[in-house]
Amino acid sequence: MKPTTRKGQARPLPPLHNGDEMTQEEFHRRYEQYPDNIKIELIGGVVYVASPMKLPHGASSRLLAGVFFLYQAGTPGVEGGDNMTAILGPNSEPQPDLMMWLLEDYGGQSRYNEENYLVGAPELAAEVAHSTKAIDMHRKKRDYMEAGVQEYLVYCTEEEEIHWFHFPSKGKLKPDRNGVWKSRVFPGLWIDGPALIARDSPRLLDCVEKGLATPEHAAFVRRLEQRRSRQP
Repeated sequence: MKPTTRKGQARPLPPLHNGDEMTQEEFHRRYEQYPDNIKIELIGGVVYVASPMKLPHGASSRLLAGVFFLYQAGTPGVEGGDNMTAILGPNSEPQPDLMMWLLEDYGGQSRYNEENYLVGAPELAAEVAHSTKAIDMHRKKRDYMEAGVQEYLVYCTEEEEIHWFHFPSKGKLKPDRNGVWKSRVFPGLWIDGPALIARDSPRLLDCVEKGLATPEHAAFVRRLEQRRSRQP
């Protein structure tokens, strides 16, 4: 029930401010007052209001979104989103720059609730970090790991560094000698690190297509289809 004034009119809920501490339930209740184009996150029980997006962040996010879309298009049972709310737990409701997940019918660990929010951890979360590096590399990383995210990619634009964490092994992925990063959770998801840094979209997308053509990706697709076929 919405709070009301003495005249029976709906009273706005308190606004969200950087540094506010609250539960996910209270955060979500207040956040629903805001328009969709305003990014506010709850990370470790603390509210973070996003700053306006500048060129390095926006351009790099768009390139990574293209990579994820191309992989999704070639892999059944995989969905992705950008700046979507993910309800991870009682103190966590972030909006990853990008994420990919498996649908429930294909063995995924997240689901949609009645309001079409994603509940549970996506298999892969990605952040483009500039002004948010300290948050993305520490508090947000911890939230993702504790929630069950399996891989976490952070591209730090100022340092031109890529960090790709593989939480099940408590380690980090490394690029091959050509600078190509290869996901373990999503076989065939290849990202050309130097091309991302140079914002070379043709080279970046060519690398994804090569990953999709590998035997590892074909075997992954077969496993996904087998999982789907076993569903009632």
